[in-house]
Amino acid sequence: MNDIIKKDILAVLSELAGILRVKEDSDIIEIKELSNHTIHNASIFQDEDSISVAVLIYSLSKIIERKQKEIDYGRIISMLNSCISNLKNGNDEGFSKSIKSIFDFIRTMDERLKLYIHEVINQAQIKKGCKLCEHGISVARSAEVLGISQWELMHYIGKTTLIEQYSEPVNALKRLKIARSLFS
Repeated sequence: MNDIIKKDILAVLSELAGILRVKEDSDIIEIKELSNHTIHNASIFQDEDSISVAVLIYSLSKIIERKQKEIDYGRIISMLNSCISNLKNGNDEGFSKSIKSIFDFIRTMDERLKLYIHEVINQAQIKKGCKLCEHGISVARSAEVLGISQWELMHYIGKTTLIEQYSEPVNALKRLKIARSLFS
């Protein structure tokens, strides 16, 4: 793993653990901001570790938002500390296993939540794919890095105003002039 990415992920996970240690009303907003910060690195380096951390953090924010009283914060903090420890020791495989164990823990917190959590994680991946596209990464590459289909991502982007924000209308005469210049 790239040293810059490693340092950033360490900082983000440490900050997340700090947020979870003291429960406050602003926790959810702070956690979502952390997720967005991590996706910035993912757009630059297009690495799976930053993306999985961003999706994990966003998923946690959604679960905390809806089921705050049912979550075992101590266990999540312990798992985060395991991730941090593995990263500090250069154990990338251990880090990946720790991240996977947090995802598994989120999925199995409550039998009634299994389908909901799966949907939250899937939606988090799609939302983070949209964020990657906002940073200039293609839909195909964003979908590939996140492990989702291009159709899911395009469907979500189609419902947003992302395209209108960045597209400049080109009149017909200008398009015709460009086309003629290509074939002359």
